[in-house]
Amino acid sequence: MGPECRKIVIIEDEPDTAEMYAEMMRISGYEVVKYFGGSSAVAQIAEQKPSAVVLDLMMPEVSGLEVLQYMKAEPSLSDIPVIIVSAKTLPEDINEGLDAGASVYLTKPVSFSDLKKAIDDAVTMSGEGMA
Repeated sequence: MGPECRKIVIIEDEPDTAEMYAEMMRISGYEVVKYFGGSSAVAQIAEQKPSAVVLDLMMPEVSGLEVLQYMKAEPSLSDIPVIIVSAKTLPEDINEGLDAGASVYLTKPVSFSDLKKAIDDAVTMSGEGMA
């Protein structure tokens, strides 16, 4: 896969959910890397250089919000679009995620079309989309 390959990092503590999202993205032509928690992902995101990150908020050890705040504070990661997919559906939760720098906030369960559109839009906006 050449430089046109679009890589998505999925950070989700539920392996079945992570695999479902990964399969959705593979069908759409993305390369996918999965992490099953925020602490393992934080150290690896910079090396992966993804086109976008799909992030769960409620995870043990390091929350998705902490991962997002870390990414936005780190110059090499701050431009990577982050799509939150969370079971937290209250308006204040959604606002907190968007205020922290998420590009999109989707609530679980998320449909294939909604997730694909959010990722495609984020990748295109970041200038990494296919020309």
